[in-house]
Amino acid sequence: MNERRIGYVLKMFPRFSETFILSELLELERQGISVTIFSLRGPSELHVHGDTARLRARVEYVPQAAWRHAPALLIAHMRVAVARPRAYLPACWHAARRWRRGSWRHFLQAGWIASRLPANSIEHLHAHFASIATSVTIHVRRLTGTTYSFTAHAKDIFIDGVDPRDLRRKLRSARFVVTVSDYNLRYLEPLDERGKLVRIYNGLDLDQFQFAAADARGGAIADEAPLILAVGRLIEKKGFADLVDACAILRDRSVRFRCRIVGSGALDVELRAKIDALDLAGTVTLDGPMPREHLIDLLPRAAAFAAPCVVGTDGNRDGLPTVLIEAMARGVPVVATDVTGIPELVMDGRTGIIVSQHDPGAVATALEHLLVDRGLAHRLAVAGRETVESRFDLRHNVAELRDLLVGSGVAP
Repeated sequence: MNERRIGYVLKMFPRFSETFILSELLELERQGISVTIFSLRGPSELHVHGDTARLRARVEYVPQAAWRHAPALLIAHMRVAVARPRAYLPACWHAARRWRRGSWRHFLQAGWIASRLPANSIEHLHAHFASIATSVTIHVRRLTGTTYSFTAHAKDIFIDGVDPRDLRRKLRSARFVVTVSDYNLRYLEPLDERGKLVRIYNGLDLDQFQFAAADARGGAIADEAPLILAVGRLIEKKGFADLVDACAILRDRSVRFRCRIVGSGALDVELRAKIDALDLAGTVTLDGPMPREHLIDLLPRAAAFAAPCVVGTDGNRDGLPTVLIEAMARGVPVVATDVTGIPELVMDGRTGIIVSQHDPGAVATALEHLLVDRGLAHRLAVAGRETVESRFDLRHNVAELRDLLVGSGVAP
């Protein structure tokens, strides 16, 4: 296979919570796609997944639209203006007509990326998230004529303040648009005037996440209480406040368990206060962030996995959490809510248990079923793994994306 050169435009790389992007990039490289990453911001997190070291892609950090970077941005724009004067002036006029501070920042960064495309032999650009990264990418298209595509996830399309007209414009001029669930596909279809949308699930490396179900799980030693595990950023849409309430209900029912919530975020202090107020210290712990390679080892120790996701007060919600796919791949029975695309993975009573959001009592009852009825837990775990294998195989799903990328080099 001839190696194709694709540019990825990302808001920040690497980003600890975006394992799905890292996995996608690694698999694209394995399948013969050469990638250059344009990161609009430098990394700000202390933790990095070990798989990041396997990535061959060159990462170019785009200068911020700030005075200290003005010379670099000015030189980049001059190069683009000289190389493509007929495109540059209309692109400037378009940015001026839609003047906003954010738009001009995007335009300035786009000029820098545009100046770097020839040196990297970029044939096509792909952005993740329909917000900032795609906005910058559209400016690059206007400056250079390079085709682009993007993947729409969740916050970038559902959060309050997202302008449907802006999404429609982005869909209209893209070569193709990926979204990560059928729920998202139905939501975006009214804006898709030219049939650009395709659903491709985020995939998982099934060699890395091997099935490890057992009839008895939950502790490193036999007398350890069964483990309920939850993983995600400590933010509203993850629903961890409801999980803590559910744990209090389980405790009051004299159910033997312990719960570990893995992740960090803005609600850390609030959740710790709630745990203390409900007298759950020692039973429910907040463990902080964990590299993926460590999570792979931890998952088989869990008797149940909880993902009580909710729609946030600002409309923010999960699309289809990768960590749910990871848990099911490793053979952990799951309890999740009926938010967005989750029921496409967790089919109630078949591959897991689905409950309504904002219902700690239902979460508690579902978790109790899995802790008490290990036959049920095992059946759900086996079916969950089968679903992951059939619909969420990284190699198969990235091959779909690769075929789209390889066919996108010539503008329509």
